[in-house]
This record gives sequence, structure tokens and C-alpha cells, in this order.
Amino acid sequence: MQGYSVDPESGETKIRGDYPILKSFLAGSVSGTLSTILFQPLDLIKTRLQSRVNLNLDSPRGGTVGTVIHIIKKENVFGLWRGMTPSITRVIPGVGLYFSSLHWLKHTLHLKDPLTPTEAVLLGVTARSMSGALLIPITVVKTRFESDVYKYNNIREALKIIYKQEGVRGLSRGLVPTLLRDAPFSGLYLMFYTRLKSAIVETDLLSAKSSAPIHFSCGILAGIFASIVTHPADVIKTKMQLYPNEFRQVRSAIVRIHMKYGVLGYFKGIVPRMLRRTLVTAMAWTIYEEVTKSMGLK
Repeated sequence: MQGYSVDPESGETKIRGDYPILKSFLAGSVSGTLSTILFQPLDLIKTRLQSRVNLNLDSPRGGTVGTVIHIIKKENVFGLWRGMTPSITRVIPGVGLYFSSLHWLKHTLHLKDPLTPTEAVLLGVTARSMSGALLIPITVVKTRFESDVYKYNNIREALKIIYKQEGVRGLSRGLVPTLLRDAPFSGLYLMFYTRLKSAIVETDLLSAKSSAPIHFSCGILAGIFASIVTHPADVIKTKMQLYPNEFRQVRSAIVRIHMKYGVLGYFKGIVPRMLRRTLVTAMAWTIYEEVTKSMGLK
């Protein structure tokens, strides 16, 4: 049901929007879907760079540009969007759950903007952990779809084969490094994003007619640092999901990657991932800010 609130400054009675959690979920899903479709090629390139066939640092196909050329020659330009279906399947509920969880946690814990650095980190980590754990089976399928190691026809077939061959453990493969990647990323990202936005608010730039460029710029800066810090966990996650027999546990995966590829092995694919993750998250937050504003949640 609709409620009413009184503006303390103007004294005006305003209608409070229905179902704020649902609205946050829808706003997050819309923002995540649009940004994922646009930047899916960067995620696919990152996965290919981290897969075994592309980890030879001396190979001419080992770089980002060489990988793009190889994919287009072998699979045509639409091959760059391979894995789009599981990506969208994961993103629609995943980003929606993340933003609605943020909204719910903020109001449940009575947190006020601007968040303190500690509040932002804990809020981001908790919200991402909740959505990441729930959607880990789709994350496994997405990673395998994007690689050139597995040849599944659709998501249903992939889930069925993984469960049949590897059991429940296969469907949750790489959960720990996924959370070690996504939870700190979201916590650090939210901390930097809110701090940057708070600093800009003090300069009155957000009172300008269009705040979208400001939100996007804050998102870009926040995403660069968060991506660099969490990238080794992304490499470990990819290895465990693509080669479960070789990379069984986090500790052994860390040791094996270092032995085979050295320190640089932990940062394979960082350029496309940093570009993709930074741009996707910046765009998602920008769209989310604008949509929630239009829905009356801000």
C-alpha cells in the first residue's frame, strides 16, 4: 500500500513509492542487463586469456588483440558474444539481488548517506556475497560457455552434464575464489564510489542538470582500483571452474599457478577484465542512480 511522508523543509505531504525493494531489484536488473550486453566481449576475452591454450606468454595469440583476431577468424564477430545467455541469466537476478539487498540492508540497519568507509565496505561485501552464493551454478556455466574448452548447447544441458559428471560440488565449483573476488570488489567499489560521490556533492556538481556523467566518472575511478586488487582471485576462480581435476582447491590452485606462470600468471587477462568490470559497474550504477531517482527511491 502507498504511504505518505512529510517533507521536513517544505511541509509538503508526498506519496511514498510502493515496494521499494522490488523497484530496487528492477532498477538493478535493467542496469545490469544493458551493461552486460554491451561489454560481454571483454568478459569472453578475459576468460580466453586465462584458459590453458592462451596462457603461453610467448604465443602470438596470447595477447588481447591476438585473442580478438583469433575469435573473429574462428567464430566470426558474433563469437565475441558467446556466453551471452548464461551471462544475462546470471545478471538479471544477480544485479537485481545485489541492489535490492543494498537497499534492504541500508534501511534495515538505518544507515544514512553518505556511508562511512567501513559501512560501505561491509554493505558491499554482504550484498555481493548473498547474490554470488545463490547464483554460483550459473557462474560456473557462464565461465565454461565463454571458454573454448567446453561445448555445451544450452544452459539446461550444461547444468545437467555438470551435475551428472561432477555432482553438486561441480555446480558450486570456484565458490570461494568467486566470493573472494566479488565480495571485496563490491566492498571496495562501494567505498570508493560513495566517497567520491560525497566529495563531489560538496562541490555542488551533482546539482547540475545531468548527474549521469558524474556518477559514471565516479564509477570508473572506483572500478579501476577494485579490479586490480581482486584480479588474482578471478584467475583462480576461472582455473578451478575450467579445469576441476587439475585445480581442485584454492590453496593448490594458488601454488600451481605460481609454479607454472609466475607472479604474472595471477594477472592474466587483467586488461579486458578491468575494462569490462569497470565500465559495466560504472554504467550499472549510473543507470541505477537515474532509474531509482525517476522511481522516487532517492
